[in-house]
Amino acid sequence: MSFFGFGQSVEVEILLNDAESRKRAEHKTEDGKKEKYFLFYDGETVSGKVSLALKNPNKRLEHQGIKIEFIGQIELYYDRGNHHEFVSLVKDLARPGEISQSQAFDFEFTHVEKPYESYTGQNVKLRYFLRATISRRLNDVVKEMDIVVHTLSTYPELNSSIKMEVGIEDCLHIEFEYNKSKYHLKDVIVGKIYFLLVRIKIKHMEIDIIKRETTGTGPNVYHENDTIAKYEIMDGAPVRGESIPIRLFLAGYELTPTMRDINKKFSVRYYLNLVLIDEEERRYFKQQEVVLWRKGDIVRKSMSHQAAIASQRFEGTASLGEEGDESLSRRLCYTTSE
Repeated sequence: MSFFGFGQSVEVEILLNDAESRKRAEHKTEDGKKEKYFLFYDGETVSGKVSLALKNPNKRLEHQGIKIEFIGQIELYYDRGNHHEFVSLVKDLARPGEISQSQAFDFEFTHVEKPYESYTGQNVKLRYFLRATISRRLNDVVKEMDIVVHTLSTYPELNSSIKMEVGIEDCLHIEFEYNKSKYHLKDVIVGKIYFLLVRIKIKHMEIDIIKRETTGTGPNVYHENDTIAKYEIMDGAPVRGESIPIRLFLAGYELTPTMRDINKKFSVRYYLNLVLIDEEERRYFKQQEVVLWRKGDIVRKSMSHQAAIASQRFEGTASLGEEGDESLSRRLCYTTSE
């Protein structure tokens, strides 16, 4: 970033000490594009240099102080004027004075707490970034650099299967079973559907992965449902006693870990939506929440404390009725397409 004034300009750059070796991760921006950022985990140290390059070597740069900040913040799109910071660390790099030549300032934020995963959604963004500031009397010179944080978890101690019976009296009775209730982001959902009674002419069946983003509190709560995937499991009419296998690979879809009540600002939950369509185009469906978590490629000792916190955060599942959707609390629902 350049600043022009009083005959002097300066280029500010933030450089990480381990930039060459640190892994990068793709992350979606607000406009839907994907860009790569340096990847960090909870408890890792963030260190580097703030480099100042003067454009005019014959003139000095006056300033009121130089600092570097590490910030974690949540921005709700309907309230863009307010940024909710949950991490805010500051290091002073230079006292007020003058700079007569280009130079660099070292910084280090040791074992930084990064409790939440970076996230960009429909109505909310959670980001971590470094911000270098040269304070000036008229206009500050500011340079920001975003990073991405992933939260790691361990295998859940309790991971029971999901078994449910649903139906419409004297018309349809099915059982469905999923092998687990908690899946890591590269996992495979394995299950079966049993038809115990079929008196409706079913022509199509699919499983949808639905992401529900909830933002706000009280009367200002917003729900955004996004269908991440549609997986066809049957095309044709089933008969009584038939069993349909399910095998859904999660690795090919854009998923995040389940997030519950993040800093009391937003939640992200995932549901498996079983959909049946009959010959009259009526849709019968049943939703079941599943918990998604991120498994580390290599579990390091420095990650153990963070992983324990993350696993506790993912323990248990909320009942569907808590979402306030009356249709989800029924054993089976159907809607007629217009």
